[in-house]
Amino acid sequence: MSETLDARTVREWGRRYSNWGRFGPDDERGTLNFITPERVLAALRLPRHGRVISCGLPFERDGPARGGRWNPIHTMLADGGDVTRRPGGFAYADDAVHMPLQCGTQWDALAHVFYDGRMYGDRDIALVSSSGAAANSIDKIRDGVVGRGVLLDVARHRGVDWLEDGEGIAPEELDACAERQGVTVEPGDVVLLRTGKMARHLEAGSWDGYVGPSPGLSLHCARWIFEREVAAVASDTFCVEVNPPETRDCVMPLHMVSLRNTGLLLGEMFALDTLAEACAEDGEWAFLFAAPPLPITGAVGSPINPLAIK
Repeated sequence: MSETLDARTVREWGRRYSNWGRFGPDDERGTLNFITPERVLAALRLPRHGRVISCGLPFERDGPARGGRWNPIHTMLADGGDVTRRPGGFAYADDAVHMPLQCGTQWDALAHVFYDGRMYGDRDIALVSSSGAAANSIDKIRDGVVGRGVLLDVARHRGVDWLEDGEGIAPEELDACAERQGVTVEPGDVVLLRTGKMARHLEAGSWDGYVGPSPGLSLHCARWIFEREVAAVASDTFCVEVNPPETRDCVMPLHMVSLRNTGLLLGEMFALDTLAEACAEDGEWAFLFAAPPLPITGAVGSPINPLAIK
């Protein structure tokens, strides 16, 4: 990984690892097409213990959102104090929430990033307007994501509590981690990547610095993702890929190649510590995984509560 990576690399690898047209001219699901009915049925046979583990953060005011995103603002529309206003003492509670769709555990839609005026499927970015995304929006995958999940606990593989900010993860390390865990990444898998970044902030009791420099996948993993026909990748960081980026003239280079060109579903801010402990205890690193997005028409992302069933 000593070669110089720049915007030219992103464009070249974007062409090399492109799935544009592979699933038909009207495709808006990208790599989720690798989760076939047969693979869903195979994943349903994985659970042996009946244990359901959430990989989602609580959506609350004290969450990890920073910068241009804010944490959920939960408001009660009707509460216990309103009971006397209802006839006969019969009443109800009601509430609302105001939040960015990507302020916590979430999926990025294929309309989330673009360059050179095009997004996944060679579609014009003008299709993403102030009214929302007219193509590649998150509601196009409303009937997913369900399939085989695989956890790669890179922090445990390295023998550390967490990776340091700015540390990249090479494709060779993903293979070594999988081999050590006795699991194989197969086509159509949802790969969950644990760096320990979230554990570090939860242990410190502060989200300060969570959105910023971070460990994550190297841009070199774009080929690994493409060749293995991975359906989705999610991690316990805010951006999945290593930050600061390896390209000084391009932001989010792995997003640009793998999401824009490969059509990869990317998940961020997944809470993976409980799942990691369960996998280490029973030695089973593959499981049934379900994490459908909210079918918000035209949205470029969605909050989720991912579930691993062991």
